[in-house]
Amino acid sequence: MKTRASFLLLACCSLLSAAEPAAPKAKPAEPTAFLTVEAAGADFLLQGEFAVKGLGANIIALGADKFRLVIFQGGLPGAGWDGSAKTEMEGTKNGGQVSFTSKNGDASASVTIVIAGVANGVLTVTLPGSQPVTLNRLIRRSPTEGLAAPTGAKILFDGKNADAWKDGKVDERGFLRCGTTSKDLFKDYTLHLEFMLPFKPFARGQGRANSGVYHQDRYEVQVLDSFGLKGENNECGGIYTISAPKVNMCFPPLQWQTYDVDFTAAKFDAQGQRTAWARITVRHNGILIQDNVELPHTTTSSGIKTITNTPGPFQLQEHGNPVYYRNIWVLEK
Repeated sequence: MKTRASFLLLACCSLLSAAEPAAPKAKPAEPTAFLTVEAAGADFLLQGEFAVKGLGANIIALGADKFRLVIFQGGLPGAGWDGSAKTEMEGTKNGGQVSFTSKNGDASASVTIVIAGVANGVLTVTLPGSQPVTLNRLIRRSPTEGLAAPTGAKILFDGKNADAWKDGKVDERGFLRCGTTSKDLFKDYTLHLEFMLPFKPFARGQGRANSGVYHQDRYEVQVLDSFGLKGENNECGGIYTISAPKVNMCFPPLQWQTYDVDFTAAKFDAQGQRTAWARITVRHNGILIQDNVELPHTTTSSGIKTITNTPGPFQLQEHGNPVYYRNIWVLEK
C-alpha cells in the first residue's frame, strides 16, 4: 500500500479536458441549495469520504458532472492523515464513472475511479502497472452528535420551539434556521450545537453554505461547506480573520456536524482596564481544531464591535444560505 500510495501522489494531477461542446451548458443564476439527500441528485451520491488503511480520499461534487478528488496519505483528516501534502485532481463523469488523467495528458499515468453502489459504495483507484486499490465509503459521525445537556445547562434549542431566540424560525423537521440571535447573554461557558450544511454544487468559496456562530456577538467561528478544502480562517472551524483550524474536519454537506466550544470572556480590572483577551477552544466533530486561542479583536461584521466587560448573545449568522441548527445548550462557568 505504501508503494501504491506514493505512486498515486506522483500520478495524480489535474484533468485532461475533453473537447469543448458546441454550446456550453447554462449555469443557474443562483446556485441551487439542496436540503435533502433525496433531492440532491446523482452527483451528490458520488461524493463523500473514502478510506483504506494508510489512505483517505474526498470526492467533492462541483455541479454539471464535475468533481474534485482529494487524496490524503495515512487516512482521512482527524483519522490518520499524516499532514503531508494532499493530491488533488479535477474529473468529469461519463455514465457512472469519473475519470482523471495526469496534467501532461500521459494516458499511461492516468488514474480512474469508479464508485459502485450507493449506500455501500467503494472507490477503486487503478494505477498503471498495478492492481486496483479499493477504498470504502465512510459516513462519519461526530462522537458528540446528540450529546445530552449536563445538569445545570441551559437548553437553547431542543427542536420544540424557538422561544430562546429572537425571530427564531423552526422548520417542519424541527430544525432552527440560521438568522437569529439568542435572547440571553453569556460570558464564560461551554457551548454545544449541531449544524447541517445544504448541498450547493454550483457554489464556490464563501457562497457555499455560509453561516457562522458568533460568541457574545463579537467573535465568529465560521460555518461553511469546506469539505475537502485547505482549512483557512474563513472556512469551517476557522476563527474568522484570527485563526485557521488545526485540521479541516468539515464533513460533506447534508450530514450533521458538531461544535463543542469552551469560551472565556475578556477580563477587566476594577478600573475597567482590560487585563486579558477572550480565549476560545473549539472541537469540530470531536476533534480539537482551536486550542485556547486568544481573540485580540472582534469579527468585522459582528453585532457588538467593542470589547467590554459585558456579556453578549449567540448569533447564528444569516448569510443567504439555508443552514440549520439543532441540540443547542450552554453550561455557564
